[in-house]
Amino acid sequence: MTLHDDQQISPHPDQLSFDAIDLDSGLPVDGIPAGKRAVVYLRVSTPSQVNTDYDPEGISLPAQRKSCYRKAEQLGITIIEEYIEPGRSAREMTKRVAFQQMLDRIRTERDVDYVILYKLSRMARNRFDDAIVGAELKKRGVTLISATEAIDETPVGQLMHGILAAFNEFRSAEEGADIAYKMGEKAKKGGTLGKAPVGYINTIDRVDGRDIRAVAIDEERAPLIRLAFEMYAAGDATLEDIANELTDRGLRTRATQRRPAGPISVSKIHQLLQDSYYVGTITYKGDPYSGRHEPLIDQDLFDKVQGLLASRGRATERRRVVHHYLKGTLWCGACWRRDRSIRRMIVRRTISRSGEEYFYFFCRGTQDGFCDAKYSNVARVEQAIEAHYRTVRFSPEFLHTMRATLDEALADQESSQRALKEQLEGHLARLEAQELNLLDLAADDTIPQERIKTKLREIASSRERITEQLAGTADSLTDAVAFIETNLRLLEDPYELYMNASDEVRRRLNQAIFKRIFIDHDEVTDHELDEPLGDLLTAQTIHHASVIGAPPGHLHDIAQASWTKHYPQKNKEGAARMGGSFSSTLLETSANPAHRVVFCSKPQLVGMAGFEPATP
Repeated sequence: MTLHDDQQISPHPDQLSFDAIDLDSGLPVDGIPAGKRAVVYLRVSTPSQVNTDYDPEGISLPAQRKSCYRKAEQLGITIIEEYIEPGRSAREMTKRVAFQQMLDRIRTERDVDYVILYKLSRMARNRFDDAIVGAELKKRGVTLISATEAIDETPVGQLMHGILAAFNEFRSAEEGADIAYKMGEKAKKGGTLGKAPVGYINTIDRVDGRDIRAVAIDEERAPLIRLAFEMYAAGDATLEDIANELTDRGLRTRATQRRPAGPISVSKIHQLLQDSYYVGTITYKGDPYSGRHEPLIDQDLFDKVQGLLASRGRATERRRVVHHYLKGTLWCGACWRRDRSIRRMIVRRTISRSGEEYFYFFCRGTQDGFCDAKYSNVARVEQAIEAHYRTVRFSPEFLHTMRATLDEALADQESSQRALKEQLEGHLARLEAQELNLLDLAADDTIPQERIKTKLREIASSRERITEQLAGTADSLTDAVAFIETNLRLLEDPYELYMNASDEVRRRLNQAIFKRIFIDHDEVTDHELDEPLGDLLTAQTIHHASVIGAPPGHLHDIAQASWTKHYPQKNKEGAARMGGSFSSTLLETSANPAHRVVFCSKPQLVGMAGFEPATP
């Protein structure tokens, strides 16, 4: 026997024997006369019906087979093949693979005389499909046999066939209406229909001996579903970004009988972001009902996400229109050169008549009539940015001098810190001795107790202050030096670093190094560095000028010009302090406590007014 749909059949019952079937090979034996050849069609409606027994076919399929083989034995016909359909509904006949294979064999090979079913309902559940298949079989000279129902080619048998077909249709419609009514009633009471969506799990509550199907929050997946809504509501992440982030964080779909657990797809992200179930709503046939389950997100967040989804349209198109690793870094060079206006460059996608797509950067002011700059081709702008990275780097000689100065500053600080620590520890020891003396005096009733308590509180306050100072001695120049060293490495060879980086790393590099890059006609016309890199490059300029012997009076002008170049938006006050010695310039660099290297795994903050060690 040939097996279909990857199914195995159970061994035939011992009491049944068929001379025409080779049970060892499972193949029909040659020599079966025409008019005696039959095929069996077996079907169950749901996959769960084949998962109810140790037998891989469950209970229903072997029972159907046994009855069909018994019918074949009674009629003296030989079964040459089985067509098995596990878990297929009778309503959509075209989707039943094994059934269509059986009909195709009947049409082409013409070696079948009978089709044996357990019941007519196994073939069709409506009169139309039953009539169509019946006419097809009759046209091919094939007789339809029910193992449990009295149908044949006689007028009475045909009448019974018609009655059974009508009854099967009635039962199907009645059962469907009954299920729909019960589902509607369950929805009205807030019950979850079917399998809970990702972020929840189906549970069973046992109350007074009754098993009540309920839904609980999946503690493993629920936080990631909340994160998906929050990321999309923030406005920067696309559906693909969210899917990648959730996958990186370990989100997997629940395994089913058909599919193993795996990463969540972009389409699934789009679907769950629109699902009002996550705000506690059950929807049935378009009508919303208040659910009994606990919401994962609030209504405001859900409404914000729906607004963004509606405005963005298809996620794939939106990603092409909006996202590029240079977005947020590029500004219009024409507006900047004309009147020092700051206008962002945005991205546009266009489709040519031939279907090719092109991407351009253009000034936002063109939409409002404030700018007439031409569009810049994205590919040429990318090349211009790559070339611009060659212009912002530290020379090897400057790096060597910088690191030597940092080492010297650290060595000087260590000595001062040791002295400060010894002084503070000595002060603590004296406070402890004073406290012990006061405690001894407290035993003397002749001394006012209130005065002793006041002195003890003063000692406790002093101890707390000095302890904080002592802990602060650990906050040395190490963090600040590490911060500057990170920035030195960043511009040691930025071009090579940028050329070998992914788009995401390029985006972070651009944000770490540049506050703005000005573009006009596909070229970089100016830039504004982020702090403290502009300080460090200005320090490099001063250092090189002093090395070649520039007069001291000119260093201030050199510093001012360099500062203005790297920080065109700022006033020139910062440049004034850059005209001194190289050491003082270095120690004042990066005084802003907000400086942060955003791409480091452990960003360091500089929280001091300078790098000189604190004195007692």
